[in-house]
Amino acid sequence: MTPTLDRLELGPWPMNCYLIRCTSTDQLAIVDPGADADKILSRVADGTVCCILLTHGHPDHIGALEDVRRVHNAPVGIHLADAQACGVDGDFPLLDGMQIMVGKTSVEVAHLPGHTPGSVSFKLYGIALVGDAIFPGGPGHTSSPQALAQSIVSLGQTIFAWADDTELFPGHGAPTTVGAERGGFERFLRGDHPPDLCGDVAWR
Repeated sequence: MTPTLDRLELGPWPMNCYLIRCTSTDQLAIVDPGADADKILSRVADGTVCCILLTHGHPDHIGALEDVRRVHNAPVGIHLADAQACGVDGDFPLLDGMQIMVGKTSVEVAHLPGHTPGSVSFKLYGIALVGDAIFPGGPGHTSSPQALAQSIVSLGQTIFAWADDTELFPGHGAPTTVGAERGGFERFLRGDHPPDLCGDVAWR
């Protein structure tokens, strides 16, 4: 059976926390418990949390991590680069290309460095949870020109290799699709950009 995906808008920013639930086993994964642990736990209800997955280690995406982990005692997955850079205590490393089972649902990890060194996405059934790697209209925030260049390369090799109808669910705001972003991404690749370009960048 097709899994369900719940999106919770949490915290003052707000940010998106996602619940991937296998409908045949009621096992679920919590992705980015950024804030409001009580809201997350209420939505989990009687489901069995098999893991907590982090797209990256920034504070707004892990603010409720310890409270949720304490209640469900579920192992936490994070890329080693962000575990080290952000000081997050994970239980298992997220590796590019690995498959994580949530009940009978397979979730594929893709490494998307740029926004952070260990940013990842989680792909399943024609959708992907992309954290802050990409948003409608542009890539995620980058702290240096080198990080932006790395982001563009990783997006081109991964996300823009996917089918146009793949839905992208970011860490903040509304979803988009690969097809909706492809034209802007390709224009960005053809454009001339100042050598110090980074930060909040748009495709235009």
